[in-house]
Formats: sequence, structure tokens, C-alpha cells
Amino acid sequence: MGTRKLGKTTDIRLSMLKNLTTDLIWHEKIETTEARAKEVKAVADSLIALAVKEKDNYEEIDAKVIKAKLDSKGNKQTDLVKSKNGKEFLKVVKEEKTEKRQKDKPSRLNARRKMMAKLNKVKDSDGNNIDLADKLFNVLAPKYADRVGGYTQIIRKGARRGDSSEIVVLKLV
Repeated sequence: MGTRKLGKTTDIRLSMLKNLTTDLIWHEKIETTEARAKEVKAVADSLIALAVKEKDNYEEIDAKVIKAKLDSKGNKQTDLVKSKNGKEFLKVVKEEKTEKRQKDKPSRLNARRKMMAKLNKVKDSDGNNIDLADKLFNVLAPKYADRVGGYTQIIRKGARRGDSSEIVVLKLV
């Protein structure tokens, strides 16, 4: 059994499914045609099932982090330093801290890479990168931990006015 071709060439179809899946994970609800929704539903359900399976598969580690020291205004602190040839320049003061970080175990890392292959990169309204794999692991996986499949729902809205295509809302349950 294959997948629907949706009247598109392979690269365009895969790109469209990637965009729709990304929008579904990011907004948790999309409006599209019925055939497209059925294809996206399969991809999204598999991604969420993967996230549920791997959600607790990490270890906490202490990582050394070297950062620039900031003053009360949030600017980097600098010191006036002399070089070997006698010239003076400003050098940023750095401080070393240890932080607790999550380190993915190999199977979770593989799952994260599979997710990133099926999802596009997303930026919020401020231009900051959003990690949708983290959203899958930390928000959606705990929500669906006790559920076995059926993470999405298709709700019919009716026919589109222009071409009478069946329009549906695909949302996460």
C-alpha cells in the first residue's frame, strides 16, 4: 500500500507534507483538504508515537559553560589589557559555570534526527528559533503518555466553494 500522490510530483508532495506537519505540531490545528489531512495525520501520529516512546530516554550531565560576564545593564564587562608589543585593547571578561543539561541517549538522538527530517525549522514572531523536537518531547509526549495511538482528529467542515473539495480541520486531540 502506497501513499496518495495528491496530484503533485514527489519533491513538491514531500515538501507540502513537511510544511503541513510542521504547522500541525506548531499550531496544533490546521485546515486543509481531506486527502492531505489523511497523509499528514499518518506522519504526525508516527512522530508523536516516537516522542512518547523516547520522552524519558536522556541523562542529566554537568556541563562546563564559559560565558561573558555581564554587568547590571546586561552589557559585557571588559578589561583594559596590554599586548606584547605594548598596545592596549579591551578584552571581554569571561566566567566559567557548571550547568545541568539533558544529554540524549543514542536512541533518543536518533528519534530527534528523524523528527527533524520530517519537520521544518520554525521561528517565532521575535525571530528566535523554535525547536519542535523539544516541543514533541517535553510538551506533547507527556500529554499523550497514557494514550496508545490516535493523537490526531479530523473534523469535516464541508465543501470548498471553488472546486467542491472536502475541507477538514486536522487537530491534535
